[in-house]
Amino acid sequence: MLKLLSKKIILFHFNKHCCKLTWSSIVGDISKIKNETKSRCFHTSRFSHQSLVLGIETSCDDTGAAIVDSEGNVIGEALHSQLQTHLAMGGIIPPIARDIHIQNISNIVETALKNANLEVKDLNAIAATVKPGMPLSLLVGTSFAKNLSKTWNIPFIPIHHMEAHALTARMVEKVDFPFLVLLVSGGHCLLAVVKNVDEFLLLGESIDCAPGEVLDKVARRLKLRNMPEFSTLSGGKAIELLAKQGDVTAFEYGNQPMHKYNDCSFSFCGLREKVHKHLEREEIKHNVEADQVLPSAADLCASFQHALFQHISRRLQRGMLYVDMKQMIPEGARKLVVSGGVACNNHFRKYLSIVCADMGYTLVCPPPKLCTDNGIMIAWNGMEKWTAGIGIAKDIDAIDSIDIEPRAKLGVDMTEDVRNMNISLKKKWIKLLPKKVNVSQ
Repeated sequence: MLKLLSKKIILFHFNKHCCKLTWSSIVGDISKIKNETKSRCFHTSRFSHQSLVLGIETSCDDTGAAIVDSEGNVIGEALHSQLQTHLAMGGIIPPIARDIHIQNISNIVETALKNANLEVKDLNAIAATVKPGMPLSLLVGTSFAKNLSKTWNIPFIPIHHMEAHALTARMVEKVDFPFLVLLVSGGHCLLAVVKNVDEFLLLGESIDCAPGEVLDKVARRLKLRNMPEFSTLSGGKAIELLAKQGDVTAFEYGNQPMHKYNDCSFSFCGLREKVHKHLEREEIKHNVEADQVLPSAADLCASFQHALFQHISRRLQRGMLYVDMKQMIPEGARKLVVSGGVACNNHFRKYLSIVCADMGYTLVCPPPKLCTDNGIMIAWNGMEKWTAGIGIAKDIDAIDSIDIEPRAKLGVDMTEDVRNMNISLKKKWIKLLPKKVNVSQ
């Protein structure tokens, strides 16, 4: 089997100030790799009229690689998830995530190429996530991809993780620029107007934690993993499924977060604290034991999920009103693209459908497989940039100059302008659910 780079190849040296990674030795001669791949007989004439881009994703806890062509076809892919490891540990531990990336990245890239029936030399470009994300994880994929590009003299395309999420829908559906995008995940929550492949106007983002992170922490606090049917699921998925059995009106959450701020910023830590208080009272009320799941867990999940999604929906509606007032997207061609791990939640999509229908938008949700982190979205973002001829590093100096940016922002910040518009929802707010309704209905 072709070994692009063995895990033995990589020796990591970290500077505590700049956290840069350098290659100190390469065991397993790369020139030998070239000779080995030359001897392999692949028939790639069917791709001769198409550009091919390899995408590599390691921004958090998934090691992904994929090859796509210029028509958006996935030629080959592979993905390794660390979910079960981190579930067992109660959360993502960055050094462990990094080590698992190192153990798997070579095999994942090899598998993607093998599934595509391609060699490295058949690629037009190699793309990798360089921002934002966990520094230790970003370093693995970025360094691997940069070294591969330099070794094979193939252009390198650095990718912004959130831009990739935003553009993924264009692979599977006709979505013309400009459009509105809502990215909701375990690391981010942001609303932006996408004007072009590399032009983003940020309307709002979370000022504290991310919704996916809060969902996972609430699920952990509820001890949902102790229920056999949820033991292997992410916290967000467990809450979604259990909420179907609950009543959204069972627990009150008071005023919406940031209800006094007429902008599109999000806040989720307050909701987390409120559900924790409900939990504490319920545990005392029912005298639950250490590993016991609350009998009211379904109602807690349903009401919390409703409060969280209602908050996002309110900020989204204000963003749509802002776009309308500024005439940023032509009427009749307005589309909302929703992506990120939380976007897989079907109940959330129902809320979004209501808002979109009322505001004159078409809702576009990529398949769940493309909403979570994967190599496909990185490859496609690379292909979009390759086709447009932007953001491409074509020589060694240009490739070497690219570094990771763990806390990179998205696009041009328009949040202050949104706030200055002082858009009120008091008379325009869309009612998402009638009172006393079960979310399974």
